[in-house]
Amino acid sequence: MKIFSKISILLILAIVACKAQQATTGNNSMTSYSASSTYWQQQVDYKMNVDMNVNNYQYTGTQKLVYTNNSPDVLDKVYYHLYFNAFQPGSEMDVRSRTIADPSPKIGSRISKLSDSEIGYLKVISLTQNGQKIAYSTEGTILEVTLAKPIQPGTSATFDMNFEGQVPVQIRRSGRNNKEGVALSMAQWYPKLAEYDFEGWHTPPYIAREFHGVWGDFDVKITIDKNYVIGGTGYLQNPNEIGHGYETGTVKRPEGNTLTWHFNAPNVHDFTWAADPDFIHDTYKGENDVTLHFLYKNDPSIKENWKKLQPKTADMLSYYNKYIGQYPYKQYSVIQGGDGGMEYAMCTLITGKRKFGSLVGVTAHELAHTWFQFLLATNESKHEWMDEGFTSYISHRFMNENMGTKKDNPHKGSYSSYFRLIKSGREQPLTTHADRYDYNRAYGVSAYSKGEIFLAQLEYIIGKENVEKTLKKYFTDFKFKHPTPNDIKRTAEKVSGIHLDWYLTDWAQTTNTVDYGVKEIQGNTVVLERIGRMPMPIDLTVNYADGSSENFYIPLRMMREEKPTKATQKADWAWAYPYYALKTSKTIKSVEIDPSQLMADINRENNVARK
Repeated sequence: MKIFSKISILLILAIVACKAQQATTGNNSMTSYSASSTYWQQQVDYKMNVDMNVNNYQYTGTQKLVYTNNSPDVLDKVYYHLYFNAFQPGSEMDVRSRTIADPSPKIGSRISKLSDSEIGYLKVISLTQNGQKIAYSTEGTILEVTLAKPIQPGTSATFDMNFEGQVPVQIRRSGRNNKEGVALSMAQWYPKLAEYDFEGWHTPPYIAREFHGVWGDFDVKITIDKNYVIGGTGYLQNPNEIGHGYETGTVKRPEGNTLTWHFNAPNVHDFTWAADPDFIHDTYKGENDVTLHFLYKNDPSIKENWKKLQPKTADMLSYYNKYIGQYPYKQYSVIQGGDGGMEYAMCTLITGKRKFGSLVGVTAHELAHTWFQFLLATNESKHEWMDEGFTSYISHRFMNENMGTKKDNPHKGSYSSYFRLIKSGREQPLTTHADRYDYNRAYGVSAYSKGEIFLAQLEYIIGKENVEKTLKKYFTDFKFKHPTPNDIKRTAEKVSGIHLDWYLTDWAQTTNTVDYGVKEIQGNTVVLERIGRMPMPIDLTVNYADGSSENFYIPLRMMREEKPTKATQKADWAWAYPYYALKTSKTIKSVEIDPSQLMADINRENNVARK
């Protein structure tokens, strides 16, 4: 009997592992999780029907949600996000905005001043599990649900919900009637199941920061005033009923005041849409037969730029396909809406009244998020630097190569922002939760700039070609999954053969800084000094008295390997030694540490010295 029990347990675990693997691949052909054979992730499939009243901005909806527990754990509760509840006076977002040292001007005290007809809300009217009523309670932006029957590993449960909502005045990302007159920016608008992973449940309150979601398929029907045009996540299933450019030619609309738009979105972890009666809808063909959709207000002052944006967006798609991996869907929508620029599944909402360069720049950034967040779906709340920083890295490269700037270092602006943050004394480690930064500015520089430098500086450490190979392998191994910081580090190690634990530790988990300097030059010898706590290998250019020059490479001992280089390689520098003496064959006139300026050295004044 005991032997049989052990075998049964092993069989159950094997079945769960198999189901988990199937869930990670879904309908896509994907490489298995390379970091660990025990990886699993949850699966959720939504069917929603929504009726939107454009007169009072209230809506009702039904949701059938099938949740598959691919974890090895028994779940006796589940949780939903009710994001729109943040847009109410006294909410955590409201209070946080009014008490942080440098509140976002987009929010400020605006939420505290909303009237009952202007607030946002999501209210659950009824909820059942497999047809049985269950207990639930709403606490701010989180719905806590006590299950009637625990969900066992490898099994599914069906939740049926009736809900109603009100679209808030547009303040942050979502909302109605934004500053450019877009009627509805519908992001974070539905009851969204919270993520459960190897760390447990992720149920942070919504305080205007980032997200983490469960992979799944969405089937969404939206009934709205028939004069409104919708764009967003997924593939439109009934274009012949819609018209408005979704099909070639004139389409006669049905009788009545409303129209139902039907979208399917396979294997995504969010669903967003926007609507306006004055939207122009253009399409443009991108690489691999991807249809790019552009929806923007019928405003003569922006039309020319939005037309010029379309081939540029196709260029972006090709660039990211080349340097990261192939976009797996067949549509992407660039939509005027929101309050700046924000990424969503298969679409983005951006403000549209911009100069052309700014319009291209924001689109380049948000489209790049398709790879760094909506395919490589890190937990943005905990590792915001991995999506914002990596997105900034690749989009700045695109802008540099395709908008005529051609700078030697396309990431220079991020280095400057990082250096200013260091001088301010307000830096916090990249391990800081997105909601816990003392200053909004510190969050922004850390997530975007320091996150970008992680990859730019990695070029300095392992070589640019190895970084490009790392990004491709990272995408291949972790697309449609939830990678962690260790996964990008291990990918770079596998590509380069270089040990990088020290790099991830110092750069992401501490506020240690890089500072190397030239201590002295004596004849044919230069003495270098490590001043900062964070270690680095050293690239050094030596100019000789006879007018010649030579490049040297000093590996960091703890790397245990060297980057590819044409420079003269010298002996390793062990981190604990504060000084390093380099002897040359000629009399030295001057030296420079890191001419590429890819090393984030906080004091470059001591990087250059003359005899």
